[in-house]
Amino acid sequence: MGRRSFLTRASVGGAAAAAGSVLAAPAIAQEAPTINWRLASSFPKSLDTIYGGAEELSTRLKEATDGKFSIQVFAAGEIVPGLDAINAATDGTVESAHSVGYYNWGKNPAFACGADLPFTFSARARTAYNYQGGGIEIYNEFLDQYSLVSFPGGNTGVQMGGWYRKEINSLADMQGLKMRISGLAGRVMEKLGVVPQQIAGGDIYPSLEKGTIDAAEWVGPYDDSKLGFQKVAPYYYYPGFWEGGPTVSFFFNKGKFGELPASYQSLLRSCCQAVDQNMLAKYDMKNPVALKELVASGAQLRSFSEEVLTGAFNAANEVYGELATENEWFKKQYEALLTYRDNWYLYAQTAEYTFDTFMMIQQRNGKLAPTAG
Repeated sequence: MGRRSFLTRASVGGAAAAAGSVLAAPAIAQEAPTINWRLASSFPKSLDTIYGGAEELSTRLKEATDGKFSIQVFAAGEIVPGLDAINAATDGTVESAHSVGYYNWGKNPAFACGADLPFTFSARARTAYNYQGGGIEIYNEFLDQYSLVSFPGGNTGVQMGGWYRKEINSLADMQGLKMRISGLAGRVMEKLGVVPQQIAGGDIYPSLEKGTIDAAEWVGPYDDSKLGFQKVAPYYYYPGFWEGGPTVSFFFNKGKFGELPASYQSLLRSCCQAVDQNMLAKYDMKNPVALKELVASGAQLRSFSEEVLTGAFNAANEVYGELATENEWFKKQYEALLTYRDNWYLYAQTAEYTFDTFMMIQQRNGKLAPTAG
């Protein structure tokens, strides 16, 4: 065989081999269709941590699919008002939403069970219940009637008790208080004499400033600092007993979710779980610094009295008893929560609580501060 003939054959063979490797890509690509969805968020862009959860989901999906699965995120008000995001996913206005279930409690109180109920779980306990205790599955059983599929998409940890224009020392101070508070917690506070107002995040500051409301709860130090509440309502209370570990959720139109290939469905669940865990980590890093800054700028930190907490706890149990007799889906989910709650707080009193308490004592004694070196 001549040199020229050999090189020609080798070139053809090499090209064929290269073509074989190139041809494999379209075959894979055919199994990964191009999907373009829209997502309605319940949150304004200024709240980068909670709003950012939806953007993080979009980024993760794009990176994992080479851009083939794309979700375009719209802030509250860009397509629908923030409190209507879940409904927009139900009716197909958008394929997905990033919201909190209790925003829809007026449609059905059982929506709140997938987010948070007063005096139930911390974020860690909620995570265990969601992923290992059947919480996700039972919530999706309920959501089926609304053509929705949902997965956790964030958690803030225990929230603060909100901003008040006056001090709250007793239950008497709650009487007639006009307070922005979301979802089922408003019904609980009503029993304490509070007049609940459900107002979207972007409208809270002007309502406080004008005196339309006397108090407002939002999230915690990091997000609250962005909204400037300390300028118009200086008393900052804790804890937000109505949200010990609130789950922010992704809601997907069930028909659109069902059209996805199984690989995309699995990827979507995995990305949601990553966002769920990452949001809590972000808040845990940002809130301590933000709280120091709020106090330095004039916020007056206060704890709710035992009288207020006990009164609210009793009121919450009254509400749960009422709802359990009125709503089968609420009862089913609430009873599932209770099965785990007692065990959790029994265990939490041992190693976790003891360790944290000891370390808090060291912090108060100034033994945890970094030393200059």
